[in-house]
Amino acid sequence: MPSPTAQLNIQRVDARTGSAEILDELRAKLSPDGDVVSPRGRALTEEVFGQPLTPVQVVDKICEDVRGEGTPALLRYLKSLDKADLTADQLRVPAEELKAAHAAADPVLLESIRRIRDNVAEFGKAILHQDVTIQPKPGVTLTQRYVPLRRVGVCVPGGAAAYPSTVLMTVVPAQVAGVKEIAVVAPPTPFGAYNTDMLATCHELGVTEVYRMGGAQAVAALAYGCDDVPAVDKIVGPGNLFVALAKKRVYGTVDIDSFAGPSEVIVIADETANPAFVASDLLAQAEHSPGSSILITWDEGLIESVYEELVKQLQSLDRSELTLDALQSFGALILVRDEQHACELTDSFAPEHLQIETANPRDQMAKINNSGAAFLGHHTPVALGDYAAGPSHVLPTGGTCTWAAGLCSNSFLRSGSVTEFDQTALTNIAPDVIAVAEKEGLTAHAKSVSIRTSE
Repeated sequence: MPSPTAQLNIQRVDARTGSAEILDELRAKLSPDGDVVSPRGRALTEEVFGQPLTPVQVVDKICEDVRGEGTPALLRYLKSLDKADLTADQLRVPAEELKAAHAAADPVLLESIRRIRDNVAEFGKAILHQDVTIQPKPGVTLTQRYVPLRRVGVCVPGGAAAYPSTVLMTVVPAQVAGVKEIAVVAPPTPFGAYNTDMLATCHELGVTEVYRMGGAQAVAALAYGCDDVPAVDKIVGPGNLFVALAKKRVYGTVDIDSFAGPSEVIVIADETANPAFVASDLLAQAEHSPGSSILITWDEGLIESVYEELVKQLQSLDRSELTLDALQSFGALILVRDEQHACELTDSFAPEHLQIETANPRDQMAKINNSGAAFLGHHTPVALGDYAAGPSHVLPTGGTCTWAAGLCSNSFLRSGSVTEFDQTALTNIAPDVIAVAEKEGLTAHAKSVSIRTSE
C-alpha cells in the first residue's frame, strides 16, 4: 500500500503580488455556520431523521424536542445518535465509578494533572477580577462587583479521542472564579464518559456531577434542564459543528463561551525558523481533523523545506490519514512580501492560535490585534497552551477573535454595579437627572428624584 504522504497536496499561495484569497475561502469553510461534517455524520443524519437535513435543521429539531419533552427526548437521541441505550438513572456517572477510575488511573498521569491544575489555577487567580469601589464625590459610593456564576455546564468531547485536558482547561478556571456547581457532560463512548482518564481527572478536581451525554442533545439538556439534569447558567467547552450550533441556538437562555468551529493555527515564520519545528506545529493542528494549518512566510525557501518535513513527519503519525485530509482541505503555505504583509493577513484572518517563529516575535505580535492565543518564539509550540502552560485552551474560532475572548476565570463571573448616594449628593446631582428625564418625557423618573430633594 502506498504511503498516504505520497499524495500530499497542500495549497501553495504566492500572495506577493496580491491578496491571499485562499484565506477568505478557508474562513468560509471553517465558519461555525458552515457544513464541516464527516461522511459518517451525514449518513447518521439520514438514518435518524429520514432525510438529509442540514446541521442547523438537525440542531433545531433536537433542541426543540429536548426542551419540550425533557429526559425522554434526551434518552431517545442518545440511543439513535450515540447508540447508547441508557435509562434515566444511568445518565449520571455514579460517585463509585469516579472514585474507581481515579484509583485505576496511571499515577504518572495524575501527577501531571495536579501540576497542570496548579498552573491553570495560578494564572486564573492572577487575572481574576476584584471588586472596585470609588468615591468620586462626597456622599457618593460606586462599586463594580464580581459574583461567581451559580452553576455551569462543561462539554468534553469524546468521539475520536479522550480529552482530560479539556476538563482541566474548563473546570479549573470555573473553580478559581468560585463556581460551586459544575456539571461535566461527555458522550457515552469509550473516549467520553466511559474513559478512565477523563473520569479520573474529574475526580481529581473534585467534580462530582458527570453525565453520559454529548452532542446537541447534551447542550439542550444543560440549557433547558430536565428531570434528571438541572439547568445551568453557562455552557462552555469545545465540540463538533452540532455542539457549536446548539450552543449558538441556546445562547440567550444561557450564556456560552464562544461560537467555536474547527481548530486553526497560523504560523508566521522567517529564515531563522527550523522547518522541522514549523512542520510539526502545522501537523499538530491538522491532527484535530478538521483543523486548519496555515504557514505565512516571506522566506521562499522555507516553504519547500517545510513541505518536505510535512511529508517526512506524516509517515510516523498515528492519525496520518486524517491529518493528511485536514492539511489538504484546510491547510496552506503562503508566501508574502514581507513581515508587514504577514501581519496584515494574519490580522484579517483572526486565527484561534497564532504561533510566531521568527528572530523577533514580539515585533510581529505588536502589529497583530486579532488572535485567540499567541505563542512566541521557536520553543513555544501551541501544544504548551493546549495542555499545561496556564491559560485555557478553549478559544474563539471562525474569525470571531476580532471581538471574542478565550475562556478564563473571569468568564465565570457576573459583573454588576452598586450605587449609593447620601442626601447631599442626591441634591447636587438632581438637576442633571431631572433635566434629561424631562427632556425624554419620562416625568416619573424626574419625580422620583425631585420628591427626595424638595423641602
